[in-house]
Order: sequence, then C-alpha cells, then structure tokens
Amino acid sequence: MPRLAAFKHRAVTALQRRVVNPVSSRNPSQTLIETTGRVSGEPRRTPVGGSRVGSEFWLVSEHGERSQYVRNIRADPRVRVRVKGRWYAGTAHPLPDDDARARLRALPRGNSAAVALFGTDLLTVRVDLEPEWSTS
Repeated sequence: MPRLAAFKHRAVTALQRRVVNPVSSRNPSQTLIETTGRVSGEPRRTPVGGSRVGSEFWLVSEHGERSQYVRNIRADPRVRVRVKGRWYAGTAHPLPDDDARARLRALPRGNSAAVALFGTDLLTVRVDLEPEWSTS
C-alpha cells in the first residue's frame, strides 16, 4: 500500500473509531451493521450507509478487507442490520468482483460521497435479509 493511502487509512480509521462512530451510533436513525467479533465473540456495531432493496441490504466498505466489520463477516457472516430503527437478521457476502464505485452511485448520496472521499479500498457487501418474522 502506498504511504499516502496507508496514512489516509490510519487517520480516517482513528477518527471514526474515536469520534464519528460513537456519536453516530447513538442516533436512532443511523443505519448500523452488527457483526460478531472474530476474537471476542461479542456483538460489534458499526455505522454504515447503504440501502435496502427488497430482501437485500447493500453497502460499500470504504476500507475493504481491512475494515474490522468485513474481517468479522469473513469469520462469521451472520449479521444484523438496523435500518430506520428496525433490526433485520441476515447473511453478509463481501463481493470483491462487484464494481464498488458503480454501486456507490446507486446508494444514498451523502454517505456514498464520504465513502468515495475517505475510502482507500472499496468493497461491496450484500446482506441477504431473512424473512421479517424471523428477525429480532
């Protein structure tokens, strides 16, 4: 990874972990993905942007395979997604062959612009949502 991209990744990640994520996670309308920590086994909630399309939820990870939630998904793809205050269970699938920049154009503009600006290694993730009667 080039030095500038490595610096950008460290800076953005530190800001998100210490400031942005703790604040935005408290907003009841913020979309969250909940994974299971691959080491701790504890639930980990991360603010994300994305969009529900039928029985799928689509998002783009700005740091790709280096994102902690993507690493957690690789270890255990069972997730929950909070959309508009409601939780949905599902199975997450990182899609490295998908055109993440094109996918961003189909997702909500505000978050997509931030992901494109701050992202260092974009990766599309699709969550296949379970039928609503089985969510918690």
